[in-house]
Formats: sequence, C-alpha cells, structure tokens
Amino acid sequence: MELRPGYKQTEVGVIPEDWDVTPLGRLVTSVEYGSSAKSSTKGLVPVLRMGNLQGGKIDWNDLVYTADEREIAKYALRSGDVLFNRTNTIDLVGKTSIYRGEQPAIFAGYLIRINAKKDLLDSHFLNYTLNTELAKKYSFKVLSVAVGQANINGQKLKTYPIPLPPTTAEQSAIATALSDVDALLSGVDKLIAKKRDLKQAAMQQLLTGKTRLPGFDGEWEVKRLDQLANIRSGGTPSTSIARFWDGGIPWCTPTDITQLNGSKYLAQTSRTITQDGLLNSSAELIPANSVVMTSRATIGECAINSVPVTTNQGFKNFVPFEATDVEFLYYLLQTQKQGFVRLCAGSTFLEIGKTQLAAYEVQLPTTKEEQAAIAEVLSDMDAELAALEARRDKSHLLKQGMMRELLTGKTRLV
Repeated sequence: MELRPGYKQTEVGVIPEDWDVTPLGRLVTSVEYGSSAKSSTKGLVPVLRMGNLQGGKIDWNDLVYTADEREIAKYALRSGDVLFNRTNTIDLVGKTSIYRGEQPAIFAGYLIRINAKKDLLDSHFLNYTLNTELAKKYSFKVLSVAVGQANINGQKLKTYPIPLPPTTAEQSAIATALSDVDALLSGVDKLIAKKRDLKQAAMQQLLTGKTRLPGFDGEWEVKRLDQLANIRSGGTPSTSIARFWDGGIPWCTPTDITQLNGSKYLAQTSRTITQDGLLNSSAELIPANSVVMTSRATIGECAINSVPVTTNQGFKNFVPFEATDVEFLYYLLQTQKQGFVRLCAGSTFLEIGKTQLAAYEVQLPTTKEEQAAIAEVLSDMDAELAALEARRDKSHLLKQGMMRELLTGKTRLV
C-alpha cells in the first residue's frame, strides 16, 4: 500500500514523519505499584481498585477505604496520575484511567501509577493512547499468564510503544478534542439517568392511580392476574432429537430477554424449534402481542413478543384478554417484581408458579381506554430514552473514530 506524502510505516502502523515511536519508559519518571494494605468499607480516603477504572475515567462508585495515614502519605494520588491495571484476567489487564483530582485517594497494589515527564508527555494524551485498540493488542503480546491470571509488570509496561507527536502542545490539543467528546457523553449519560428516574416516578404514580390522566376518574378495581390474561407456561423439546430444533418457531430463553437491554419488544430469539418440537414438548405457542415474563432465578423480566413465540420453562406468559391493554399489562407487571419475589421466599431456587401468579392481585383502571392512555405516556418516555441512548451510542462511535484518526496522526489539529 502506497504511503501518503508526509507519513511513514512503523511498528505501530502509519504515522506522520515528524512523529516518533517511543517506548513508554523513556517518557516517564517512574512506574509505581500501589498500596497492599488491607482496606475496609470505612476510612479516611478511598483506595482505588481495578473496578474503579472505567472508560479512561475514575468511577467513584463501589469504593473501599483506608485509615492508615502512612499508606495515605505514601500512595496519595496527584491530579494527572495515570493508573494502569497490571493483573487480572486477560481481558481486564491494561485497563487505564486518569485521576483528575476529584477527591483525595490512593491506589491499590495491583494498579500501577505512571508518572509522565511533563516536558515530553501529556498525561491526558497518554491516557487516551493506552485506551486504544493498539495498546490492547500490545497488552496481549507482552502478557504473562499463570494459572489463568494475567500480569504485566512495570518493566513490561515501560516497553509500550507510544506514537508520539513532536510537541506536548499537539498532544494536549488531541487530548482536549477527545475530552470534549467525553464531556458530551457524560452529559448524555446524566440526562439518560435523569429521564430514567422520571420514568420510574411516573410509573409509580400512574400505575397505582395516585396520579390520574385528564379525562379519567372513578375508582380503580382489584383483579387477579388470571382475570387479566390467560397465563401459559413454557417447555423445552428434547435436545437429543435433532428434528425438534432449528425450525421456524422462535424459542425464547431468559438470555433473549436480558439481551434486549430494556427494550420493550421481542422480535427474534437466538434459537428456534420445529413444529415437531412444539407438538412433542410442553412448550406452547404464545400469540403475538402477549407478555413473556421470566419466572425462574431471575423473576419478572418482561417483553412484549411482536411475533408468535415459544419459551422454555423459565417463563410464565400472559396472553391478555380483550379488556386488557397489552402495553399497560407490560408496565404493570414490571412494577410487581418485588411482590413476585416475595412469593418465592423460602425457596433455595427462586421460581414463581402459575398458581401463585394466577391468584396475585393488582389494582388497575376499569376501562381499557385509561389503561391505554397510561401506557401511551410511558411509551413516549421509553421512546425519548431510546433516542437518547441512540445518540449516546453514536457519540461513542464518533469518539472511537476520532481516537483512530487523532492518535495515529491521520488527522492533525496543529
């Protein structure tokens, strides 16, 4: 492949001619292991661990602490310190984040603190560089693995090849551009969290009758679930009989529901069964526009099937009667998870039976019109959330593209 004018081929790929590929060890004053002292749920300052390194930033949730003043003095973090996870499973070694001085903290022994030479290396630029696919590939190259535990020590870390712009000003410009995208992503994440909280509050108000929509009044009624829908179970055809499988009938497992990531509708499943499989098992064909709900181990995860499906025995499925709005039923069942779990109390393995569900009582509007109106409000909120999540996903892709362009010099900012 012919090189563009002004570019050269290196061990890390094509970079501008005025860039260098420099081992990290030449660009840092030191790489230091963190504190090995025991931490606890309370103390003076947090001890940052591998789990706190998330997406190049520090996640300040799930913290442990220390009150050991000698450890605090020795391992206190400084703004701009880059933390690198040196040991764990292969896919987690190399996780990197930058400490921005958000609050006092120290770092745990299986992290490495990288102290950059400020006249040679911008620490924010380094943080982004160590979060690239190139850095991850290099991690695999230098990993040592013993008994399933991978490790990169400080000496190996110093061999990392860093594609380096000639000035820290250019490094800083690259880091600033990527930081702006991070700020956009953070803003969208906060907005999504706020919208989710608003939706939960709306569900609590609208699905209990505490708040009524305009044009509706009158008392709500209490009904058993078997008065709202025909409750059906699932089943699994024999896995040893090939003709029962890989047919045209979707067969749903709990994994198919969790993979929806909160989306409302189920349109396809990872596995299918044949008509023979359906006829020779306890599986039932659930008509479209029903609610499938997990009823074993994970209780109460729901979806509306937009096509006819079957499910395994880890489901209880609700085929709504004419007077029941399926969208309303979907949201109503989601608010009952804790009640369903309480029905399973005392069981070693959580499972809720058809008889228990049939007798379970809920409160709801007397008219299908009010049910549908409530469901429409909540559906609109879901649509707004989905749009924000799509915007966030697009921004993530934008950032990945910018990292590929800026951190290899394909696009120059100065």
